[in-house]
Amino acid sequence: MDMDTMDLDTTFLEDADRLLIRYGAAFTPRLIERASGSYVYDREGTPILDFTSGQMSAILGHAHPDIVATVSAAVASLDHLYSGMLSAPVLDLAARLTATLPPELGKMLLLTTGAEANEAAIKMAKLATGGYEIVSFDRSWHGMTQGAAAATYSAGRRGYGPPTPGNLALPAPNAYRSPFRSPDGSYDWEAELAYGFALVDRQSSGSLAACLVEPVLSSGGIIDLPPGYLRRLKDLCEERGMLLILDEAQTGLGRTGTMYAFDRDGVTPDILTLSKTLGAGLPVAAVVTTTEIERVCHERGFLFYTTHVSDPLAASVALTVLDVIGRERLVERAARLGDQLTERLLALRDAYEVVGDVRGRGLLQGVELVRDKASKAPADALGAAVTRACLERGLHMNIVQLPGMGGIFRIAPPLTIGEDDLHTGVDILEAALKATTG
Repeated sequence: MDMDTMDLDTTFLEDADRLLIRYGAAFTPRLIERASGSYVYDREGTPILDFTSGQMSAILGHAHPDIVATVSAAVASLDHLYSGMLSAPVLDLAARLTATLPPELGKMLLLTTGAEANEAAIKMAKLATGGYEIVSFDRSWHGMTQGAAAATYSAGRRGYGPPTPGNLALPAPNAYRSPFRSPDGSYDWEAELAYGFALVDRQSSGSLAACLVEPVLSSGGIIDLPPGYLRRLKDLCEERGMLLILDEAQTGLGRTGTMYAFDRDGVTPDILTLSKTLGAGLPVAAVVTTTEIERVCHERGFLFYTTHVSDPLAASVALTVLDVIGRERLVERAARLGDQLTERLLALRDAYEVVGDVRGRGLLQGVELVRDKASKAPADALGAAVTRACLERGLHMNIVQLPGMGGIFRIAPPLTIGEDDLHTGVDILEAALKATTG
């Protein structure tokens, strides 16, 4: 980076510091002016390979021509309506989306953000069951609004007063770090899950409503539920009269190599929430549930009347996303490229002492950096250094910027990424590792 570029970056960061409310981690030190395909471009025109799909959302890449055409047409004709009005795109999406799901999941609510979808799902679960207690993983992230934030344990819980009553934590099944081990040293997730629910039962006031989980915890560090875990979790919920809500904001629509992450396990949730990938980078979200749960909720006065509920623009975008996924066979493509990505990342794990673990599915994978393999000590400073080194070489990597997890990278490129670009990104990551570890 030359001195003029550094001066420009310093100027915009000073403007940001003066004008913006800071809402999380530090801003990336590049001012982005446009994006196309798998790349974003700063104001100097420098291409930066995007291994984050925006916020793990733009599964079709940036500025996909079909999305551009859909948005342009919808804005010019039918983008937003009074919330009590319906349009053909909303009904078409309900039919198309539910056709991709198990037949039990036949009712859709169209919204705009993931937090909003989880809020609606939580309210439906409480209304349908008559309970109010929500169980979620101790490294969960479900959103920043009240109910979703109360079910979020990975960050943001301190300093805001009491969260919504009735939220209980379940240990996240982190195979790399869990203390639950079989005599041979292998991860014993069955014992950990049983222990977790024993704690839930002791804490519960007898009003359990739902368990809200991600099939692959993303902000929690790319923690993939072990095969069999989701089936046992569903059984434990049913034994207690709880609903199972799956938050597939990041895992839905092909990201993990199956249309939905739960497809791998053959387990159907009672309520499914979608966002991020459903809008391919635009604000689109949905809640899908069963006819029976919807009926009970309606009879009991379910209310989720928002300004942008059932917006035709959001529906049109989601329909286009489904069209492109099907036409370009992106689910199969994510599985194939995901296998290549796994092979490359495992090679890094074998070659570098600081690469402790590789995990995830399809094109949602994680790399955990450590000080050394024996201690597994977190390597936050190294993670930050590798992030900077990647950006200098033209790759944007997303690191979990939470205490004790600063060495965990989330790799989630667009499902449309070219094979060469995928391997170029891993090459850059390896070069950054070499440069920062000497």
